[in-house]
Amino acid sequence: MSKTFIPKNNLDQRKWQVVDADGAVLGRLAVQVANVLRGRNKAVYTPFMDTGDFVVVINAEKIQVTGKKEEKSYMFYSGWRGGESHRKLSKLRETKPEWLIWHAVKGMLPRNRMGRKLITKLKVYAGPSHPHTAQNPSVLTLDK
Repeated sequence: MSKTFIPKNNLDQRKWQVVDADGAVLGRLAVQVANVLRGRNKAVYTPFMDTGDFVVVINAEKIQVTGKKEEKSYMFYSGWRGGESHRKLSKLRETKPEWLIWHAVKGMLPRNRMGRKLITKLKVYAGPSHPHTAQNPSVLTLDK
């Protein structure tokens, strides 16, 4: 009788991957980044363990959306009475383009302790440069 294989949670096995978001569609990019963060692209994937890699997304300001999503509205709430505000995707793209990708990926991760830990492995930058060159990140090609 064979035993079930449980991978060791080695931090040395984690790699860094760079994704260029230039011209990528927001939802398609987010699902592929979420899968890499969880480790679903590896043979040792285990649903209840963090076996994923770090992901650096660059050129977040050049992300594309399809359909009428430029008019999509995001709701923010301050916690105070009357503290609800709405911002359109087109306005957020000008002010905080990193937040759009971060929010889309966060919505595709589990809603528990592990999901909160996984989102810390995502680094998003608006421009083409990032400060993680010392980690020797490899380029992650996206499926179109």
